[in-house]
Amino acid sequence: MDAAIIVEGKNDRTRLSRVLSEEIPILCTFGTLNTERIETLRKAVGDRQVYLFTDPDASGRRIRGVLRDVFPDAEHIYTRRGYNGVEGTPEEYLIQQLEKAGLEAYIKYPDPLTEWPKE
Repeated sequence: MDAAIIVEGKNDRTRLSRVLSEEIPILCTFGTLNTERIETLRKAVGDRQVYLFTDPDASGRRIRGVLRDVFPDAEHIYTRRGYNGVEGTPEEYLIQQLEKAGLEAYIKYPDPLTEWPKE
């Protein structure tokens, strides 16, 4: 499977890159979705399967709504409301959500002999 994940910002991308293989591009909206930004995302995605992973706040819901129209076949990944967006989601929860989305093959699992890093 060829996939791409769209997030809101660079901190979200940095957070996800800690648990995802470099094979999957993590693209950013940078909080704005004008026509030019949408076209840039479309070109970057190409024919990949799209996964949308935005924050559970008003801005994230708005961005997800616009992207749902642009990428109607996109899969949706969610984080809990109690976390500070994607960037504030603990790695173990990110991994659970990525597994639910069927992306196990691309997850960089932590060494089972070491503890999860403290958040």
